[in-house]
Amino acid sequence: MEDLVKFVQNEFITKNELPEFSAGDTITVYYEIKEGEKSRTQFFRGVVIQLRGTGRTQTFTIRKMSGTVGVERVFPLNLPAIQKIEVNKRGSVRRARIYYFRGLTGKKARIKEKRS
Repeated sequence: MEDLVKFVQNEFITKNELPEFSAGDTITVYYEIKEGEKSRTQFFRGVVIQLRGTGRTQTFTIRKMSGTVGVERVFPLNLPAIQKIEVNKRGSVRRARIYYFRGLTGKKARIKEKRS
C-alpha cells in the first residue's frame, strides 16, 4: 500500500524548483491568491521555524510578527500556488525545529546570521 501511495505522489505531484533553506532562515514566499476570477500575488516574509515531512509531502512553517501578534503559516513545499521563494538571511541556529522562538520577544528574538 505504501508503494502505491509513493507511486501516486511521484507521478501526480509536480516538484517546484526552490532554493535550499533551513530552520532559522528568513525567507519571503510569493504565492498566488485567487479571488473569484481575479488572481493576485501576495508575499509572506518571516523566519522558518521548522521543515517537516519528506519527499513530495514536505511542509515548512514560517513565523512573522504582525504588530505585537505572532502569525504562523504552514506551506506545502510543492504547493502549485507558490511562485517563488527568496532567502533573505541565513540564520545560525542549533536546532532543526525552533519552537522556543515563539516565546521570545524584542532583542532576544534576533537570530545570528550565518557566516559564509
